[in-house]
Order: sequence, then C-alpha cells, then structure tokens
Amino acid sequence: MEFDGSGQYLRHARMSIRSIVLISMGPLSWITEVENISATGLLARRPEEWCAGAGERCVLDLLVGDDLHIHLEAIVARLTADCVGLAYTSIPADKEHALWGLLGHYADHLDRPGVSTEND
Repeated sequence: MEFDGSGQYLRHARMSIRSIVLISMGPLSWITEVENISATGLLARRPEEWCAGAGERCVLDLLVGDDLHIHLEAIVARLTADCVGLAYTSIPADKEHALWGLLGHYADHLDRPGVSTEND
C-alpha cells in the first residue's frame, strides 16, 4: 500500500477498459470481462463458477483488441459478489512496456479511493 504524507491510503488511478482476461489457477480457469485496470492490478467481473479466495495466486492473460496479449502473475486481493480484484505480483520485463503503453498517463497518477480520475 502507498500512503501520502498524512497517512491517507493512495492507489494508482484506474482506467476503464473493454477487455477480457483469462484467469488460471492450476487446473482451474475462467474467462471474464475486465472492469478497470491500473499500474498495480485489475478489477474483473466475478465468474459465476468462481471458487478461489483472497490471497490465492493466479496467472492472468489479458487480451486487449486483436494485437495485445499481456501475461501476468497476480494474487486475489479482493472479492465482492460481482467482482474480483487482482493485484499483480510479477510483470515480465518484456510485458512492462506493453502494460505501461496501454495505461498511458494513468500509470503514473495516484488518487485517493472514492475520488474520480475520469477527467484527468
């Protein structure tokens, strides 16, 4: 977690995106839609048959358009009835450039939870 000087929690700005992600955990896998993405993780729609819990490790294959495929390692950071929050644990060096290019100016921007960055 990152904190500002006053002890307030900060997070990287989240960018809405239309994409799908394949989430793999050993013999289990799910394909679902991505709600938003940041420099540190992504939020995906929770598949109906989802059975993993917070703290479990997984592999993500993020597919954006026809040309971009980003392979990442992550951990399940948060679960709700509708969504799965995944925090990256490993971004291969050859995929960093593609991820930062996808995020554009969002990769370097921090915000406070609940504060919109839509107009940045």
